[in-house]
Amino acid sequence: MTPVIASPEVNPDLINLPPGDIYSNEPPVESSIHLNQIFLLISCLELFWQERNDYFAAGNLTIYYKPEQNQNIEFRGPDFFVVLGTEKKDRKSWVVYREGGRYPHIIIEILSDSTAGVDRTTKKEIYQDIFRTPDYFWFHPETLEFQGFHLVEGEYLELIPNERGHLWSQQLELFLGVLDRKLRYFTESGELVLTPNEARVREHDRAERLAAKLRELNIDPDQV
Repeated sequence: MTPVIASPEVNPDLINLPPGDIYSNEPPVESSIHLNQIFLLISCLELFWQERNDYFAAGNLTIYYKPEQNQNIEFRGPDFFVVLGTEKKDRKSWVVYREGGRYPHIIIEILSDSTAGVDRTTKKEIYQDIFRTPDYFWFHPETLEFQGFHLVEGEYLELIPNERGHLWSQQLELFLGVLDRKLRYFTESGELVLTPNEARVREHDRAERLAAKLRELNIDPDQV
């Protein structure tokens, strides 16, 4: 497992921190395509990591950071992000200065014509220079533009795709790639990380094949 990278903590003795129990301030997602893609990323990861309780994954949720006395609290709302080395529990938002100074370890932005410019420039700079998020990806569900970056010595270097066109996330220890016009996870060996529904279908098909084999052997599968 890649070591967890935490950003420097805000010293509570030097500043009167705002409360940590703050509701998210994000607008609704732009389309059902964006919503479905975000849900796909979250649900697949939760199933794949079902035995883990040391991470927080969310989509379209506000990240509050850099509180300043007598100034507005600064925040951003990535489409999808994961924080490692933290307690898996429900949160109204991610408040960096109430979470041990931890920023996301991976961020994925789902591009649209109206947001792509900001995602490629302003947000990229913030995630690189302030968040210091190790892995940053973006994906456009209409044009299928897909790029990824890894933080090396404080700067994002573009990732080189493998022979399948997949990009490696060091933080998730998974590949990301486009399948059927959707961004999906793949294991190091190239196996697709399933959705909960795909996993149920696969298990059902496996059970049906086993039952058929038992019947060939004159064994009633209901009696096994």
